[in-house]
Amino acid sequence: MASQRKIRILLADDHSVVRQGFSAILRTQDDMDVIAEATNGREAIEKALTLKPDVIVMDVAMPELNGIEATRRIQEEAPRSRILALSMHKDAVYVREILRAGARGYLLKDAIDTDLISAVRAVAQGDGYISPAVSEAVLSDYRKHVTNPLDLLSSREREVLQMIAEGLINKEIATKLSLSVYTVEAHRGRLMEKLNLHSTSELVRFAIRNGLID
Repeated sequence: MASQRKIRILLADDHSVVRQGFSAILRTQDDMDVIAEATNGREAIEKALTLKPDVIVMDVAMPELNGIEATRRIQEEAPRSRILALSMHKDAVYVREILRAGARGYLLKDAIDTDLISAVRAVAQGDGYISPAVSEAVLSDYRKHVTNPLDLLSSREREVLQMIAEGLINKEIATKLSLSVYTVEAHRGRLMEKLNLHSTSELVRFAIRNGLID
């Protein structure tokens, strides 16, 4: 009798201890195979497009490119890969934004081993999964139609916003994104105009409120 095809999993988290722990749990399952790991959102996208995993366990808060934006891009370019969001946060904004970006599930990092295994299997099968510890109030918030200012921004503008919030100056952002400093300055100006914000500190506070950075 042919053996069951294993669920191919990509783990994306910037903390090696978390990746090692989750990998060890998943590798104990006969129907699961951790095929790769990623340390940030950009690397997660690259490996998702190259390896086409069945499930991506995606940390919501990662440097350079966060899990929300990485999820959005992967869903656009590799929609067959299903994403299970991983977070320390029970806040409504994190749940809402990652699910709106296309994630199939939301798991808290302090979940027990069996929750992780159940979540991966559910997402792999095309079902949804929400960590039991996430309150009904958070789920109710997600179900409501919410007009979010983030929807006004392009993918590149959200990326630039995160880097501004992480403290990078225009020249550093330009280098990372292979853009001119002038183009980055133009993105910054459009961000402020679209969001009706008037300073870098206001941009940082907006990014924090909307879950782009911790």
